[in-house]
Amino acid sequence: MNENLVLIWDRCLQFMRDNLNAAEDNTDLKKLENSFDLLFDKVQPISLVNNNLTLLVPSDFYKEYIEDNYLSLLSAALKKNIGKGVKLWYSVMENKPSGKEKPITMNVKGISTQQPKIQEARPVLRENNVNAFAVPGIKKINIDSNLKADQSFDNFIEGESNKFASTVARSIAKRPGSTAFNPLFVYGGYGVGKTHLAQAIGLEVKSAYPEKVVLYQSSEKFIQDFVKAAKSQNKTDFQHYYQMIDVLIIDDIQFLSGKAATQDSFFHIFDYLHQNGKQIILTSDKAPADILDTQERIISRFKWGLSAEIKSPNFDTRRKIIVDKLSRDGIELTDDMLDYLASEVKTNGVRELIGVVNAVIAYSTVYKSDFSLDLLKDTINKLATTQKKTINIPYIQEIVCDYFGIQREQLLSKTRKREIALPRQLAMYFAKEYTNATFTKIGEEMGGKDHSTVMYACDTIRDVSKIDKELKKYIKDLKEKIAQ
Repeated sequence: MNENLVLIWDRCLQFMRDNLNAAEDNTDLKKLENSFDLLFDKVQPISLVNNNLTLLVPSDFYKEYIEDNYLSLLSAALKKNIGKGVKLWYSVMENKPSGKEKPITMNVKGISTQQPKIQEARPVLRENNVNAFAVPGIKKINIDSNLKADQSFDNFIEGESNKFASTVARSIAKRPGSTAFNPLFVYGGYGVGKTHLAQAIGLEVKSAYPEKVVLYQSSEKFIQDFVKAAKSQNKTDFQHYYQMIDVLIIDDIQFLSGKAATQDSFFHIFDYLHQNGKQIILTSDKAPADILDTQERIISRFKWGLSAEIKSPNFDTRRKIIVDKLSRDGIELTDDMLDYLASEVKTNGVRELIGVVNAVIAYSTVYKSDFSLDLLKDTINKLATTQKKTINIPYIQEIVCDYFGIQREQLLSKTRKREIALPRQLAMYFAKEYTNATFTKIGEEMGGKDHSTVMYACDTIRDVSKIDKELKKYIKDLKEKIAQ
């Protein structure tokens, strides 16, 4: 790059930075200050020829964000450090300006330089800084992919409830990052096989492309790592670490709700990986449009590739799962026994179904009895009467919403209307009463609320119920419904 242009651009950046730092009374500008370096670190001036200044940006988003938030400040910086008469152009990474875009015109004087060859931007690691996210001196790192060998495609039972998602997943595993399914966004209820399918893709890629770096990460671990990086001022290296991944799998992405700083970092990681042809796989318990308290630009990117829903298994799929599970344990059942199990065990998720089958096997072992239809019926009946219902937060939310006649989206929203706020507080209260979830975990599943909000809700319900007869009745009714 022309040395003169580098110096001019550095002076422009310093001018903009100084004006942001001086904005003590301007809240909007102070907010922009936090994202300034993260944004402009990846923006380069590549030419200033015949009154045309061209900036190299990683993606269209950078161009739009600069125009929406920094255009006036950038205009003033160019005017101060260059003069009048320059037109501003943008070039998306690895592409020259098409000439079809309408340039943004500023009254700035031009300086002539030669346009250098545009090179691919790659993450740069600090040479003298070793931390949890970066290893200096190498571009590829040997990391634990966090993949489980038993969650392969060979062990994934395909049926009508998951056939579409499974077909797409197998296609991605053959050509990660090279299909139109990027990102792949898999969503569905608890225990239907989202994590298994995502891990299966990772395992297949590792087998077919040993040189590729694959990482499966829960959203909780992603958030924890970001918080540690932020506290130690290593956010840049945190992003570099994830930018070196070839196939990134984030499980339960909905838990990023309400975490603005983590979302900002995730957004830049997402954009870099997507732009450089890396595969992104996300799982969630809800569709992109239903995820609350998440930046619109992130929701938009969720929709870039393909969203695939996995539903609860139907009779045929349940039967296949039972056959597979029993055959791996060396057990064979007659068709009428299999049909009975598949029809009677109508759980929502694959995990619960496997749990019931394990219980049947255990009963047979304990009583040292061969399998028979009568034994199966007796076992299922015993389970129905003695097995405690699994009560989780989504189940509590469903009960509370049904009781008050509201939608789950309303329960998880930010509205403070009493007809919504009270059910929300009750849902938080019962989540703490009936589950082992922490205040933080409850807050995440209640639309990204802070743990202090959950604590306040629990204290409020507990205190007010002592003097409010109507609230006491709500609690009594809901307890009966949750436990039934």
